[in-house]
Amino acid sequence: MARLVECVPNFSNGQSKEVIDAIADAISRTDGCSLLDVDPGPSTNRTVYTFVGCPEAAVEGALNAAQVASQLIDMTTHRGEHPRIGALDVCPFIPVRNVSMEDCVQCANEFGRRLAEKLQVPVYLYAEAARDERRRTLPSIRTGEYEGLQEKLQNPEWAPDFGPATFVPRWGTTVTGARNFLIAYNVNLLSTKEQAHRIALNLREQGRGKEQPGRLNKVQAIGWYLEEANIAQVSTNLLDFEVTALHTVFEEVCKDAKDLDLPIVGSQIVGLIPLKAMMDAAEFYMKKENLFILEEEHKVRLVISRLGLDSLAPFSAKERIIEYMVQDEREDCLVSRPLREFIQSVGARSAAPGGGSVAAAVAAMGAALGSMVGLMTYGKRQFDHLDSQMRRLITPFHQTMKELITMVDDDSNAFNSYMAAIKMPKSTSAERERREAAMQGGLKKAVSVPLSLAEKVNSLWPVLREMATCGNLACKSDLQVAAKALELGVFGAHYNVIINLKDIKEKEFNAKARLKTFDLLDQAKRNTVQVLELIDKREESGKE
Repeated sequence: MARLVECVPNFSNGQSKEVIDAIADAISRTDGCSLLDVDPGPSTNRTVYTFVGCPEAAVEGALNAAQVASQLIDMTTHRGEHPRIGALDVCPFIPVRNVSMEDCVQCANEFGRRLAEKLQVPVYLYAEAARDERRRTLPSIRTGEYEGLQEKLQNPEWAPDFGPATFVPRWGTTVTGARNFLIAYNVNLLSTKEQAHRIALNLREQGRGKEQPGRLNKVQAIGWYLEEANIAQVSTNLLDFEVTALHTVFEEVCKDAKDLDLPIVGSQIVGLIPLKAMMDAAEFYMKKENLFILEEEHKVRLVISRLGLDSLAPFSAKERIIEYMVQDEREDCLVSRPLREFIQSVGARSAAPGGGSVAAAVAAMGAALGSMVGLMTYGKRQFDHLDSQMRRLITPFHQTMKELITMVDDDSNAFNSYMAAIKMPKSTSAERERREAAMQGGLKKAVSVPLSLAEKVNSLWPVLREMATCGNLACKSDLQVAAKALELGVFGAHYNVIINLKDIKEKEFNAKARLKTFDLLDQAKRNTVQVLELIDKREESGKE
């Protein structure tokens, strides 16, 4: 897969369509850059652009956008609700795929250096790229904002990381750096700006100062008023949504708003959001309200509804969730192929995809059949008494099915990594050592993948046994096929482990893996027999 960096430049103009479009066009015209989102705010007078590209292309796209902005934005006339310190206020680089944080730090340094040289403006580094701990956070660099920048630049402690320590009135300064994904999230209130800001101070990590810290870690917040929507907002940045989740922010704002007798009228995502953040929120509301939802699309709809993400404008998941915007472009991705093409690729004169991928695909179908039988039981009037039981049984089938689908490609990738190691140079002793180490690593991966597959399958036997005792008996044959398909998945995994173990030299690894795979196969055989017997006994007794 291609290397991918996300760049999210924030420009201090959200009111002129001509300026907004010109900057967007500069990014789109950059080779290797894909513009994913443009989010302008008239009251904030700020536009957030989101684009992706390889590291080199991301830097070029940001530079091209800055060049256009330098001709069209004049900070001496800028007014807006959002804190800012320059025309290109902040330009972070974020790792997306096959790049490290260090790669993004290099992007920030390259961009900062070249921007300072090209426009002769001061540039600061922040977040993971910061060279000074005092400059690690954006608010600390923005202190005093644009209006206080001229005085700030005269202080040697605030000498820029790149460019002259000179105040450039039209531009101000730019902050660039590397960070993880940040969610810009605003909660809408029918209130005053001051009331929204009071809630923001209660919540943000900084709080009202060292003596009065806020309730939410890794959250920045401010209150402001959106003239164009005639509402106030608690505007937040979630610096780490796994520390403080999206739904947590919403629920906490709701608590404070209730105390102040203020109505909440939805919320707003600025820019893009990771799928996991949406799924975490879905799980929260599903548990809170005792809801049973399986499909990802339905979970996304639930979050949009509960958070009111479409209150100010339509929320299109395909255009706002980053994973949906950046699709996997691998042509060799097996699971994205039509079934006919997948089968033909198995039948081609190539070692991969082979038995391991087929075993994963068949096992995934077995799990899918278990889910299907549960869904053919759940919600039917004659099986009302089984609804809670079906909710409990369907979920692991559905989840394991999704995990097994990804393993169709994992098996082929493991084999291909071993083949790549075989082709490594072997002219010198050092090259031979590296080649041998890579080959052994590839073989271990080729063993670990099918072992993991067998473990996932075997976790379903208790669920399938229970389903066999109470699931819709009209689906008898589907349960029987599910049992044999799961058994075949373990069978295929077992023999893939055995064939690769013969060339692994590490004795302890070899012995443990061999013992484990025989045990997993034995479990699968015994459980298959048990499931089939349970189904036959039910039919004989006529028990529904």
